[in-house]
Amino acid sequence: MRLLLLGTGKTGSLVGDVARERGHHVDTLRSSENPNAGALTRDRLSPFDCVIDFTTPHCVLDHIRACTEAGKNMVVGTTGWHSELASVRGLVEKHGTGFLYGSNFSIGVNLFFDLVRTAVPAIKQGYLPHIYERHHAEKKDAPSGTAATMQGILQMDSGAEVEITSFREGEVVGMHELTLDSPQDEIYLCHDAKSRRGFAEGAVRGAEWLCGRKGFFEFRDVWREMR
Repeated sequence: MRLLLLGTGKTGSLVGDVARERGHHVDTLRSSENPNAGALTRDRLSPFDCVIDFTTPHCVLDHIRACTEAGKNMVVGTTGWHSELASVRGLVEKHGTGFLYGSNFSIGVNLFFDLVRTAVPAIKQGYLPHIYERHHAEKKDAPSGTAATMQGILQMDSGAEVEITSFREGEVVGMHELTLDSPQDEIYLCHDAKSRRGFAEGAVRGAEWLCGRKGFFEFRDVWREMR
């Protein structure tokens, strides 16, 4: 595939490396070269099979709008914009493109989501849930998209309120912890990312899976189908 990568931060750069290792051609567009998504014209996008976005919350919606209107499939690993999911779905459906997003593209984290769901019976037995998440000091959004997904899983399935505490410090790649507390004991579930490579591999595999598909997809619903 020929991929256009938006975002040259730590994760975005690694996405490019992984894509090349898997035999894909990758072009990169830096934020300084693309103010207000002005570089994402139909002509500029025409050679590419898919656009992968790992940028920032303040510009990702402009990128989505431009790429979708140009008829290009997109994989979006940027978080902090999910309050606009309904409008983005409408754009994707209107223009008949393929769109894959996720709060986290790590296979390990998506397995962790399944473990989080198994905690619901504990909440119904009176255990008090709390989510803690830690990321590097430069992360723009808080709470993280992963923590928000954990919260959504627990609240939808249990009806309980679940608080999130966020920390931004040093070079922490990403740690997410669910605690379940009772007067008798405490249960911990934790995922601690050792590197960003898991995120990058998931995004590239997602782009491969999306090739030739149309529709609006979330990574945690489709990752089991990927090779």
